[in-house]
Amino acid sequence: MADGNITKDILYDAVAPDDFESMLELDRYNARSTAFDKIISATHDHFWDPLDPKYIDFSEPWDMENEPLMPDDQIMVLGIPYVRDHLEKTGQKARFINEMVLWQFSSILHGEQGALNLSASLCHVLKDQGAQEYAANQTREEARHVTAFARYIKARWGRPRPCGAMLQQLLVDIIAAPEVYKKIIGMQMLVEGLAMGAFATGFRFNRDPLARKLFQLVMTDEAFHHKFGKIWADRTIPKMTQEERDIVEDWAAHCFQALLFNLGNPQQQAQVFIDFGLDPERVLAEFREIIQSDEARRERLKTQSNIFRVLIKTLLNAGLITDRTKAFYGAYVDMDELKGEGDKMVGDDIAEEGIKYLQEINFRDRAKPVSIAAE
Repeated sequence: MADGNITKDILYDAVAPDDFESMLELDRYNARSTAFDKIISATHDHFWDPLDPKYIDFSEPWDMENEPLMPDDQIMVLGIPYVRDHLEKTGQKARFINEMVLWQFSSILHGEQGALNLSASLCHVLKDQGAQEYAANQTREEARHVTAFARYIKARWGRPRPCGAMLQQLLVDIIAAPEVYKKIIGMQMLVEGLAMGAFATGFRFNRDPLARKLFQLVMTDEAFHHKFGKIWADRTIPKMTQEERDIVEDWAAHCFQALLFNLGNPQQQAQVFIDFGLDPERVLAEFREIIQSDEARRERLKTQSNIFRVLIKTLLNAGLITDRTKAFYGAYVDMDELKGEGDKMVGDDIAEEGIKYLQEINFRDRAKPVSIAAE
């Protein structure tokens, strides 16, 4: 592991991003793996075009001034009596909720842009043709996600909000990282796991049929993206030395903790509170009281679609949580309960229904059984 890459399987063998000469090696062309073939061929089953209204029509209306996109209990700052009472007295609650939802959608959009650049960067470094082709497929799918979320935000609000500083730094770190394991854990597991939790929550609670359709269509792709990381974990983690496992586990825990304590922090939304007649300092102070309660945080993580619960389950199923780090995650969820749930991930059922919908459009006369292939 002189280069820090911790490569344990030839499928994930990598070269420097500027080493194109290695891609021209003759033996490489005859050594294509088949591990990703099912995921690659399944691309046809879940194809969709965000520019074609037969898949999704962004002209569907929604009353943004008077109809809240999400219920009150899905907007954390509404748990602050000062915020809730002020908005109800001034008749601004619906518009405020929709502004908070815009911040959520903006984070998703920035995350999808990160996934696009990350998967493109894998095309430059993965040496195996099968792995490279899969990364190219994912690049294409992430590109349509960027288009779709950008169009939804434009249709409902006009313009996205800035990327949060913590999320931006994490995306920059994993895209720029020379180590493939950091890219795969950071994006294919953590950011993709975060996305699946967010999409499942949005599909369950968002009242806008257009938003629910968008979440479901994106999940038909993301369910496969997660599999790429799972294949890496199955082939790599059992072969690691204890030192290497510790390095990888610590990287995963670092990323998780950064997301847990910073994602959704309303500090960057201070101007929004001012615009609604709220004192941002008071909002932030009372918000900290809510999130700093371990009991309250653990209660929130009981929901199966909670994004951080999904992240922990993703890491657990991948073998990236051992007795050494179990207590760290156990502070937030019941690890035994999580383990007893098995491998099925939140959102798989939603994705499968979405694939059936797409098959009816793409293969009207020859619909095939749905299978989110693992290998």
